[in-house]
Amino acid sequence: MAERVEFTKEMKDAGYTILVPDMLNTHFKLVIRAFEHYGYHMEMLTNRGQSVVDEGLKYTHNDTCYPALLCIGQFIDALNSGKYDVNKTALMMIQTGGGCRASNYIHLIRKALEKAGYPAMPVISLNFAGLEKNSGFKITLPMIRQGLACVTYGDLLMLLENQVKPYETKKGSAVALTEIWIDALSERFCKGQSMSGRQMEETFDVIARSYADVPVNRVPKVKTAIVGEIYVKYAPLGNNNLEAFLASQDCEVMVPGLVDFAQYYVQTLLDKYDMYGGNPVVHQGTLLIGGYLKKLKERMDTIVKKYGFITSAPFERIKHYVDGIIGRGCTMGEGWLLTAEMVELSELGYENIVCVQPFGCLPNHVMGKGMMRKVKERCPNANIVAIDYDPGTTQVNQENRIKLMLAVAREKLEKKLAEAAAETAGEEVFA
Repeated sequence: MAERVEFTKEMKDAGYTILVPDMLNTHFKLVIRAFEHYGYHMEMLTNRGQSVVDEGLKYTHNDTCYPALLCIGQFIDALNSGKYDVNKTALMMIQTGGGCRASNYIHLIRKALEKAGYPAMPVISLNFAGLEKNSGFKITLPMIRQGLACVTYGDLLMLLENQVKPYETKKGSAVALTEIWIDALSERFCKGQSMSGRQMEETFDVIARSYADVPVNRVPKVKTAIVGEIYVKYAPLGNNNLEAFLASQDCEVMVPGLVDFAQYYVQTLLDKYDMYGGNPVVHQGTLLIGGYLKKLKERMDTIVKKYGFITSAPFERIKHYVDGIIGRGCTMGEGWLLTAEMVELSELGYENIVCVQPFGCLPNHVMGKGMMRKVKERCPNANIVAIDYDPGTTQVNQENRIKLMLAVAREKLEKKLAEAAAETAGEEVFA
């Protein structure tokens, strides 16, 4: 096993650049700007293309999880580019500590770095499970608070952009507005603003109103949703730019937010404590974080609905969407939340669902692909296609399968519009 190189306080003081893999573009930009306030110089990687996949295949086993392969490939490709001083660079990877191959990414990255000629490169584990600690990178309560705020703002911006972009009369308006808000929020974070509950609620209102003011033409479109393994669901590198492809097919896209996943993660910790016990201090901290997330989500949802946008259900209701379908003891990977999201999205009107997962990801094949029949029994209108992603699967094949799902969706939409037109005509006749 490759020897661990700790990220030290001296490295932080020396201004090391910390590279973060590409996943949630909006969220990560906010988090990175927030962490800069605490003295960390971070950069989200944007290098993509076949070279990333080739480097991942070169330095990992062919049975390695596809997200791990891509993250490792993106890291190595970036280091080989000559853009960074490899003697003043560190890498960061998120670990959940759950029963998933993702918890082994750190060790795989270190092995790959050693083979690629970077054995002294520090790899920081960003986790809340006590897996690894670094003297130069410590998570404090203010950082957690600011991180949760960034996640909530990221969810809000992603949701609003996705519900405005398909209908905007001037193309690019929603994306440009999101970038404006990322810059504005980053400046506020540096001043310690827009962080309290009252300030966040006020900022939510201003943000939602700005998107509601974008000129739109709301013609009927096929409403689609993306669920699945967390990296492939969010990362354009992992899903071959799935959101952009669906947009090119004239669809409105809904992607569940990260706050729901954070609440799910908190819930699994609370359930484990109830069943097996544990550290009561950690348990109280988990309860506090869970309560804080709940309040943030409630405030955000109230504002979103005020301006006529659609948002997900409260987490307490989401938990019960899987009743009679799958047990809440299924917590590997995205666990029962993946099944719950498919039911929830179907009820919200986003019944055309692309369920994405890395090839060979057992938890997601069980909770996603394996639950499709049960979800359709509960939600007869659900139109779901499961798509696997790995280095050997062609993008053309993936997109063709999605197009078949969309063909069914368009047929249903046309039928619905025709029925509505006939009903309207009938009312005019009898008027």
